[in-house]
This record gives sequence, structure tokens and C-alpha cells, in this order.
Amino acid sequence: MLSALETEALLLSLKVGLASTALCLPFALVTAWLLARTRFPGRALFDGIVHAPLVLPPVVIGYLLLISLGTRAPLGAWLKQTFGLQLIFTTQGVVVAAAVMSFPLMVRAIRLSLEAVDRGLELAARTLGATRLDAFCSVTLPLMLPGILSGSMMAFAASLGEFGATITFASNIEGETRTLPLAIYTATQTPDGDAVALRLVGLSMALAIGAIATSEWLHRRAQHWLGRP
Repeated sequence: MLSALETEALLLSLKVGLASTALCLPFALVTAWLLARTRFPGRALFDGIVHAPLVLPPVVIGYLLLISLGTRAPLGAWLKQTFGLQLIFTTQGVVVAAAVMSFPLMVRAIRLSLEAVDRGLELAARTLGATRLDAFCSVTLPLMLPGILSGSMMAFAASLGEFGATITFASNIEGETRTLPLAIYTATQTPDGDAVALRLVGLSMALAIGAIATSEWLHRRAQHWLGRP
């Protein structure tokens, strides 16, 4: 059985995973569209910035968040003074850190799905009188569904395992920012914490495998719904 603190870390991780995935989705859709369907100066640089969290050390991303969204940073100070929103050392900060780290995974999945859409179907909808927005909502968006679903689940799974950016930007505060990875780290630094760490590691593995399996299942179901083999 999990202790109260372990259950708290689990529930916080699930909350952060869901919130960060919801936060990423609209931005990921727009970014994937820009990368797949448009050409503009600096596109390669923009693509590199979007995918930078995949290759940069997570602690670097956490530090960049710290100096840009901390209470002494211009943007962070403005958010606090204008909206009363403090991200550093808060659950909201954990959500932001997880969203930034998982964002490229969602963008990549949606972009690949968008690039696979037959543009002839969109043109056919336009010739039948549909506006650009109508064609997107009725044709493009449903055909992108497999990528959206699988990308969202992969982003959710990545959020559950985020550690480096979180501990750098939001710290390791019990009940506020201590997600499962941070709880495992804390247990390994505690005398006689091996049993707790082992339970949490097993739980993290089960969640990750479950999320990946769900992603594959959702992808297949969406493909079947669209009539694809």
C-alpha cells in the first residue's frame, strides 16, 4: 500500500500530466501547422527551437524558465503584478516545466499526421463551397486525429517522468511540486528509503507503459474509425 505522501505525489503527477497536456495541445496544433504547411524566413531556426527540449539537458530548460519566469525576471514579475500568478516554486510552475519538455513530442506526432493528410480532399471541400476553416474542421482535423491522440498520450507520459526542469524551476516542495520522479529522488536521499523508492519506481514504470500502450490503442482505434488499414 502507498503511504499518504506517496499517494499525494502520484495524484500530483497525474494532475500535472493532464494539465500540461491540455496546455500544450492548442499551441502544438498551431506549431505543427506552421511547420507542415507554411514556408517563412527562419523556419529552420524555429523548428530547431521547438525541438530543442528533446536534445538540451532538462536542467538547462529549467534554468531558462527560472531566468525568464522567476519573480525577479521581467516576464515573471509582470505575471505576478498583473495577474497575481507566481510560477516558481508552485504547482503551476511544474505544469509549465512539464509542458515545455513534452511539447516537442506532441508537435512531432501532430506534424507527421498532418503531413500524411491528402490535400486533395481539402481542395475538394473548398471547391464544394467550404471555407478554409470549414475544410480544416470537417476534413483536416478528423484526419489528424490519430496523431493528436497519440501525441497527447506521449506528452502525458513524458510529463509523468519529467525531473530536471521541474526541480530546477519549481524545486522539490512536498505537496506542492514533489511529483513521482522527485519523490523517488527524495526517497533515495533518505535513510531506509529504498522500499519507498522501489514502490514508486514500479508505479512510474506501470504508468509509463500504460500510457504508451494507450497511445498505441488510441492510434489504432482512430485509424480504424477513419477507415484506414
